[in-house]
Amino acid sequence: MNIKPLAYRMRPRTIEEVIGQSHLVAEGKIINRMVKARQLSSMILYGPPGIGKTSIASAIAGSTNFAFRTLNAVTNNKKDMEIVAAEAKMSGKVILLLDEVHRLDKAKQDFLLPYLENGMIVLIGATTSNPYHAINPAIRSRCQIFELKPLAPKEIKEALRRAIADEDRGLGNLKITISEEAMTHFSTASSGDVRSSLNALELAVLSTEEGIDGVISIDEQTAEECMQKKSLTHDKDGDAHYDVLSGFQKSIRGSDVNAALHYLGRLIEAGDLVSINRRLLVIAYEDIGLASPQAGQRTLAAIEAAERIGFPEARIPLANAVIELCLSPKSNSAYLAIDGALSDIRSGISGEVPDHLRDAHYKGAKALGRGVDYLYPHDYEGGWVKQQYLPDRIMNKIYYKPKKTGKFEQALASIYDKIIGNKK
Repeated sequence: MNIKPLAYRMRPRTIEEVIGQSHLVAEGKIINRMVKARQLSSMILYGPPGIGKTSIASAIAGSTNFAFRTLNAVTNNKKDMEIVAAEAKMSGKVILLLDEVHRLDKAKQDFLLPYLENGMIVLIGATTSNPYHAINPAIRSRCQIFELKPLAPKEIKEALRRAIADEDRGLGNLKITISEEAMTHFSTASSGDVRSSLNALELAVLSTEEGIDGVISIDEQTAEECMQKKSLTHDKDGDAHYDVLSGFQKSIRGSDVNAALHYLGRLIEAGDLVSINRRLLVIAYEDIGLASPQAGQRTLAAIEAAERIGFPEARIPLANAVIELCLSPKSNSAYLAIDGALSDIRSGISGEVPDHLRDAHYKGAKALGRGVDYLYPHDYEGGWVKQQYLPDRIMNKIYYKPKKTGKFEQALASIYDKIIGNKK
């Protein structure tokens, strides 16, 4: 009896058998071209678990007939790598799949580098972490970096059908019928993880008794029992977390209520109230801003309510805030204005505070010309009088450029335009 899991047995033997990742392995794409030309370069494959990193590595080895070895950057030591290197010296080339490559320590890295340089070891590093953040530049610079995507349901269905039909490695020696509803559940509940789908199928087949006619029938209920809905993969310190937060803010900025609620739901499922609250408050002032200042106050009230009541009820005030922010007029004028001022200051574009604005509350200030000729605005009609406030060097600089997307900022713009006009 074959005790290896179905997903392991069904790993592709050649590049043509790889399911999904067509942007890399389809005819004419980069990995396919490298394999056909037998001109392999070291690479890093990154993406979520169960989407084919190891499968592509084994398929490359199978298509090129090079020796293939698998190590883990954490659990395998330098001596294990020395064995692979010795084999590479004898055979001329070895493909090394190094799992968790982002955990490679300096000693192992220093040992591998010469072999990567001379091409005797073709490293295929596998990681769920963004290599641009997590992998040492010395390794990264010697590798092509390829991002893998979760498989689509139709691609997972293809993998399931292959496994059911394959008499050598799969379940083809059994009489299996599977309902379309069960197939759909297996292909969608895994969130693109084909390994989970295959293992759930195997569990369903092995745990279901044969009928009188020797047929194993898999229905939707069996599929649901063998494959619970996969919980959302969300590492609060990982790339996916920041991608979701980015999608959340950009959806609100773009006034797409439904997309914003979707991303809010993902953050709620991850239980990350702190990040939600912080990002909502940022959005209220960065993206809505002066177009609707009341939105900031109401967002803060919603955040305080969410913190007080906690999940699951916290979702309700949060949803209120998200919908309002989505449908509010947008203005980033204040955000752009302060960033413009900071940019000049950090670039050394500044100057002395004009003498008439300087502190005059000390003995001798007048003798230095401090505060002399200052015009007190409250002494003038309308509370405004023309005088210079910016340093001489940047006296005509304009940072604030109002966006007339909301009634409040339209009113501000009207006053601002009069002031600017009077200063000229």
